[in-house]
Amino acid sequence: MQPSDFFPKVERPSQEAEKQARQFQLNLTKPTGSLARLEDLGVWLSACQDQVPPRKITRPRLVVFAGDHGIATKNVSPYPIEVSIQMAENIRQGGAGVNVIANQSGTGVRVADISLNHDAWGDERVSKSCGSIDREDAMTEEQLIRAIEIGKRIADQEIDSGADLLMGGDLGIGNTTPSAVIIGLLTNQEPVVVTGRGSGVDDEGWKRKVEAVRDAMFRARKHRGDVLTMMRMVTSPELAAMAAFIAQAAVRRTPVLLDGVVVTASALLAEQMAPGARRWMQAGHQSAEPAHQFALEYLGLTPLLTLGLRLGEGSGAAAAVPLVKMGADIMNDMATFESAQVSGKDAVPEGRM
Repeated sequence: MQPSDFFPKVERPSQEAEKQARQFQLNLTKPTGSLARLEDLGVWLSACQDQVPPRKITRPRLVVFAGDHGIATKNVSPYPIEVSIQMAENIRQGGAGVNVIANQSGTGVRVADISLNHDAWGDERVSKSCGSIDREDAMTEEQLIRAIEIGKRIADQEIDSGADLLMGGDLGIGNTTPSAVIIGLLTNQEPVVVTGRGSGVDDEGWKRKVEAVRDAMFRARKHRGDVLTMMRMVTSPELAAMAAFIAQAAVRRTPVLLDGVVVTASALLAEQMAPGARRWMQAGHQSAEPAHQFALEYLGLTPLLTLGLRLGEGSGAAAAVPLVKMGADIMNDMATFESAQVSGKDAVPEGRM
């Protein structure tokens, strides 16, 4: 089983549209480069859409991938496992932090219960929690395949329904532990460096978490070059599904805005499964988790926001959506030097020839 069994070759965003968009920016009524990252976002959207100016972002969509983890039984989080199920319902009802933030930009929020720790089944379910990755595999090969297919299907559903900007969010007790393992393995960092405090674990809890990350990294150390085996061993069903969701978005030529450390860990896996997927990504923010910086550097991404957020749920990505919208709006709504009858930088005042 190879990643190519699931994902075809990822095409890169249009280089010609990118070139034209850079030229287009020179004609807008502003000093060259004065809008900095906002200009870059417009150019990126033009390249992704192969259109100059880019279409405005009208249907941003965020999918929260929910799942629990066997490693949570090792007291690596200050919260009980049942909180995940309760919070998933809170998001569905519109009462979570991510809902409030997403509402500001008209971002739709969907919850996908991939592997929360309860007895349930459905088209998006893989398992009830997963293995404790410090001592056992996260899932079977069959479960991994199902998780990948679910993630692909969710991406297709959203894109086919008109989504023009996709985001992933995470929900689950213990999910920063497998994220630290993924990032540590793929960026060659030590467990103590990539392990953060997640939802606020104390010193003793952090030590237990470091040990869990260390043991999981040790188990999978020989499989860094085999992404599917590594995913089966030390990730989790919802992280695998989210990685497939991000990879499939790239295959479908749809831009992706990343959230925090958990989502970015999945983005690393997406890049491994579908090389070139990173070109379809922007980093919404940089979270408080130390591993997030290493993951962003690996992907070559610079965060749009640095607010110290550690909520997860896709909240940091949702907070950055207005900036992405601005990037497109600037190229659509800003006057050109010619249309506004404003002299450009190359204009020569009369009498100074």
